[in-house]
Amino acid sequence: MRSRRGTRTAALALTVAAAVAVTGCATGAPSGAAGRTASAAHSSTATPSPTATADPVAAYARARLANMTLRQKVASLLMLHQPGTDGSALRGFVDRYGVGGMILMGDNIPASPAALAAQNATMTASDPELPPLVAIDEEGGDVTRLPWDSLPGADALKSEPPAATQTAFAQRGALLKQAGVTVNFGTVADTTADPGSFIFDRVLGTTPAAAAERVSASVTGERGQVYSTLKHFPGHGETEADSHTSIPATGLSVADWQTRDAPPFAAGITAGAELVMFGHLVYSAVDAAPASLSAPWHRILSDRLGYRGVTITDDMRMLQDSGLAQYADQRENAIQALAAGNTMLLYVLPADPAAAGLDPDALVDAVVAAVGSGRIPAAQIDADARKLLELRRSLAVKE
Repeated sequence: MRSRRGTRTAALALTVAAAVAVTGCATGAPSGAAGRTASAAHSSTATPSPTATADPVAAYARARLANMTLRQKVASLLMLHQPGTDGSALRGFVDRYGVGGMILMGDNIPASPAALAAQNATMTASDPELPPLVAIDEEGGDVTRLPWDSLPGADALKSEPPAATQTAFAQRGALLKQAGVTVNFGTVADTTADPGSFIFDRVLGTTPAAAAERVSASVTGERGQVYSTLKHFPGHGETEADSHTSIPATGLSVADWQTRDAPPFAAGITAGAELVMFGHLVYSAVDAAPASLSAPWHRILSDRLGYRGVTITDDMRMLQDSGLAQYADQRENAIQALAAGNTMLLYVLPADPAAAGLDPDALVDAVVAAVGSGRIPAAQIDADARKLLELRRSLAVKE
């Protein structure tokens, strides 16, 4: 995510239990719809209980999905951005495209918490039974959208005990909940001890164990207030390059990734994070494609880390901004990202999406055509849409 501050590999044998043993930080049970799914992944032999099969959120999602067209399902897999603080205009944008979520950037933040709460309430009012996700990058420190958030970020928290991270994220989560924000892209699960890395000031620890403790603490702190997101999988700390303007690459071996980068993500998953954000990062020992477009990396996340929750890309426009010809077509990027296994695609757009060479309707049309041609299985779109319907429905039933 731009801060605007302002082959598959058989050798991989990482398990959640091993990672947690390294980090020593299994904390609590997952919360929310995605958390329930992730928790079930850790017990593949468990049989559904009567309570599980009668889950009203799941039942609602199934019924809602049965009444959606393919185009509506695909549109619901998009999280977009539209500048402005007019809640009615933002609601019109949501309704116009039928998106499943909106991300707030600095240009969406009014002068006060109350004004933001009112704005978000208006933006999500069209369908109270199934509100869109409202997301924000509120890490603290270098990436802070809310002017009234003076809580410490990773630059300070990495030097404090993990309890300080839990406290900061609990208080930050409360600020976001009061403002009507429901997803925080706030937990950086990357690890690096290199001050030359652009991500250095944003990591919660300079060693895998230290980062894992604080990642777990951040998710625990946000629990029950906002949905937590772990980013940028599989880890941005292995390169100094900035994925906002390039496609960072590393030849790091899978064994080294397992030891150096996986533990914080495993810890955050164990703590119950509802979302994982995929970075536009190439780990060539696994795949020549960026992780955001890589089916092998999605399999690693699910098969080896046991994660079954929502996955979302980093801003898809960053691929195009790399200047590489193979990522110049946003429609093709969207198809590849969904085919790889992402649940949701994120786009930070200007007021006129065409100014960025992007048309949300064209994106949806391209994905629908890809389903028709067999590039993306229709069953996969259904599964992704249902997963997001459950996450969104959970917001309504908590009110």
